[in-house]
Amino acid sequence: MTRAKAAGTAAAAIGIDFGTSNSAIASAVAEGPARLLPLEGSATAMPTALFFNAEDRSTHFGREAVALYLAGTEGRLMRSLKSLLGSALMQEQTAVYDGMLSFEDIIARYLQELATRAERELGHRPERAVIGRPVHFVDDDTKRDQRAEDSLRHAARVAGFREVSFQLEPIAAAFDYEQRVTRESLILIADIGGGTSDFTIVRVGPDRIARNDRSDDVLATSGVHIGGTDFDQRLNLERVMPLLGFRHLGPQGREVPSTVFFELSTWHLIHWQQTPKAIRQTQLLRSNYSDTRLHDRLMRVLKQADGHRIANAVEQAKIEASVSDAEVLIELDSAEPGLTTTLTPLDMALQLAAQLESVVACAHACVHRAGLRSGDLDAIYLTGGSSALRPFQQALRHGFVGVPVVEGDLFGGVAAGLAYAARGKA
Repeated sequence: MTRAKAAGTAAAAIGIDFGTSNSAIASAVAEGPARLLPLEGSATAMPTALFFNAEDRSTHFGREAVALYLAGTEGRLMRSLKSLLGSALMQEQTAVYDGMLSFEDIIARYLQELATRAERELGHRPERAVIGRPVHFVDDDTKRDQRAEDSLRHAARVAGFREVSFQLEPIAAAFDYEQRVTRESLILIADIGGGTSDFTIVRVGPDRIARNDRSDDVLATSGVHIGGTDFDQRLNLERVMPLLGFRHLGPQGREVPSTVFFELSTWHLIHWQQTPKAIRQTQLLRSNYSDTRLHDRLMRVLKQADGHRIANAVEQAKIEASVSDAEVLIELDSAEPGLTTTLTPLDMALQLAAQLESVVACAHACVHRAGLRSGDLDAIYLTGGSSALRPFQQALRHGFVGVPVVEGDLFGGVAAGLAYAARGKA
């Protein structure tokens, strides 16, 4: 990098899309297009994951973190940390190789690593950031929602960012989409991420980009706390957990208590079911099983700490089934040698139907709040990794017949839009 290039970017703020599943960073200077920064090799999106390696007492991030865990390295994997924002868990301490850390501190470590990787590309340490946030961190609770933003702001400052501001993620996506339109348009932005589904009606156009105040162009926003990790949990519960005893009837005709299955299929709660105390409690459930083979499978998964491995297998099957539109095999050897289950596109459509209905209803609510009808829209712009899910796109097209659906940069669009917002604040 030339000295002139570094000097030209030194004062610029960066845009950070801190996602439930993946994160990205972008920078935009002068009048040029936003640039997504490589974070792992050439990849501009990095899984929002940390692995605390107990073997050599080191911390790893992104794909490397997941790979070390899946390879059987002793340690602690953490994912979906964004889902904890606004909850009482944020200030609780959890054990890692170098002591006790709060979850807010762990988020700060991840953001600090993002800053370090940005520094390698920019030639300077970024001190100003515009960070994306969902329309609602927490549904229907404004105090917890504000607490979530405050926690993320504090974590960013601990990570070394001197100035921190926020922009709604779907509005950031609109700023990115606006760079490619040739006429004024009314757009419904659909940002379907790992933890939330957010919608915004925005008026965009080449003559509006230069405006400093865009508040009049944002006609309505809506959001619901349903996203890709919720889809993963539902598919895990329906396709895997019954093989471990979920909904299994015991000798007295009652179902096995379900808490262990819900937590074992929820990314940020899996660890708690694999602690010695939780394993002892689950061992006591054996008398609730008519078929104790199912309990044996559950205990093997817990004792081998394979909950994250199974969740990852379900997530990958979801993606593969959506892309291939075909049946996918899920191997469950950790529960029992040779044990498998399958996931088909029809399974996804049926099992995710209620969640997808809620997401599309949220999109319609956004249109209604703007005082519009679906026919008034020029397009629906998709961003966020979960917007690529085939059943979601089918549900959206069914709910908005005749409205063109445009697929944007699913993992980088929000970060790019945040960089444009950061440039506007310079």
